[in-house]
Amino acid sequence: MASFSDLLRVLDKKVPNEPTLFEFYLNVPLLEEFSGKKRATDYDHTWNWELIIPAYKRLGYGYATMLGSQFHFPTNTVHQKSTISLNEGFVITDRKSFQAYRWPEAKKEDYSCLAKAEKILDKDKKLIVWSNGGVLENVISLVGYENLCFMLYEDRELAADIFREVGERLFEYYVECLRYDGVGAVICNDDWGFNSQTMLSPNDLREFVFPYHKKIVAYAHKCGRPAILHSCGNLDEVYDDIIDDMKFDGKHSYQDVIEPVEEAYDKLHDRIAIIGGIDMDFVARKTPQEIEARTIAMLEKGRQGGYALGTGNSIPEYIPKENYLAMIGALFRAKRKKRAAQGPQSVGFLHFLYNLRQKIIYFPAMLTLS
Repeated sequence: MASFSDLLRVLDKKVPNEPTLFEFYLNVPLLEEFSGKKRATDYDHTWNWELIIPAYKRLGYGYATMLGSQFHFPTNTVHQKSTISLNEGFVITDRKSFQAYRWPEAKKEDYSCLAKAEKILDKDKKLIVWSNGGVLENVISLVGYENLCFMLYEDRELAADIFREVGERLFEYYVECLRYDGVGAVICNDDWGFNSQTMLSPNDLREFVFPYHKKIVAYAHKCGRPAILHSCGNLDEVYDDIIDDMKFDGKHSYQDVIEPVEEAYDKLHDRIAIIGGIDMDFVARKTPQEIEARTIAMLEKGRQGGYALGTGNSIPEYIPKENYLAMIGALFRAKRKKRAAQGPQSVGFLHFLYNLRQKIIYFPAMLTLS
């Protein structure tokens, strides 16, 4: 069975004992199918440990990702199913609205889901907590992207105050989460780039965004836990900041139109762990056979260490299940091959695969034992 210790080896840029899976988010149908449970509300799949933990375990992960509480920054939310506007729902436009905004307090939120989740975790598994948006994402939600760009030109003091309120409160959220022994790592999920460049200038990111992430990572490290950055977009101009200044242990989120994960691995794996990366559009559109071939090639490349297999972002509902299972099935076969080469101890894993085949209706090519 998958162990969190293998992901720790990956995040330390080492070779894991076995090929290792990583996925930030699994869609609700997958969670329900592989946990055997149903979500209670439209939103509880982000923190419902009884839904998340069994599904991640059954699918071969050594951990489970979840929110530590329902802490968030309220906005005039515009509900959209497939896309999110960067210029709608904002609530802060000037100093007066900034002062009138009711800032949430992370310390007053309920984190009991983490304590309850700890009780059903296997001893060799951990939780990885993430947040309801990152520093930049939440500021954009509160202010609007275009408004923020004007504010950075017209009133940088107000912009700095908004970033400070968001950044310090997110830091307190992670402090609360890291009080729980079951939390083995944190994800800082904060998108910083478009396909061609960063969303703010690198210097503005360094001034307004990065100091709070650096503080979160430093505290996680003080607690003996690694920190993973999930950030979409072209971040070429700030990789030195990510690695050398903020000191993230792993980088997640890759797109072929920006930089294929294979190229990112060649360039960066000796400096930071490369997490996931099989392009979502590729996984959505290609055949299971094409996905399996790319996965096998990436696993072979990742044998140098510091790599965990997964998609470039997550598994939303538009990803065909058979394509997702073809990707992780290639890893299971790589595990089987490695264990078989090690001798009789491989029997336990073969028994595990056999039980999966008997109990779960998988894409047939995934668990071929021949």
